Amino acid sequence: MRKEEKQEIVQALAEQIKSYGNFYITDTADLSVEKINGIRRRCFEQDIVIQVAKNSLIEKALIEAGIDSEELKSVLKGASTLLFSESGNAPAKLIKQLRKEGDKPVLKAAYIQETAFVGDNQLDALVNLKSKDELVADIIAALQSPAKNVISALQSGGNTVSGLLKALEDRG
Repeated sequence: MRKEEKQEIVQALAEQIKSYGNFYITDTADLSVEKINGIRRRCFEQDIVIQVAKNSLIEKALIEAGIDSEELKSVLKGASTLLFSESGNAPAKLIKQLRKEGDKPVLKAAYIQETAFVGDNQLDALVNLKSKDELVADIIAALQSPAKNVISALQSGGNTVSGLLKALEDRG
């Protein structure tokens, strides 16, 4: 591979790292072509981009993308496959599903919203990780809950001041 081709790959990987913000580094070595194609198909169905690259090119792409993490660099040994996703936990859920069928892919590391998670033992934590949108929805639901209770009490009390007072008394 020529130097220009390597530089193009590094640039493309760095752009993906920047644009997605979430990526996983996995080990898919020794899997059959059939299994790899199955993984690729499932990634496509779940809007996960899968990319295989040499560790040296991944390391250069990390630096190019402004991620200078020794933790991530330390896992770049053996075969490495990158999974990119808009959702921080989608690749973890996919890996968990795939692990029911075999012992690979193995999670080497994940980088979710500027935080590195290193090691396969982090998989369960990543599966349960909520996205930014899910957290915002939880906060909105928590804020709306008291207002819904007051409105419900008002409606059951006949929309009167005495109904409101009764509802507030019952809650207090």
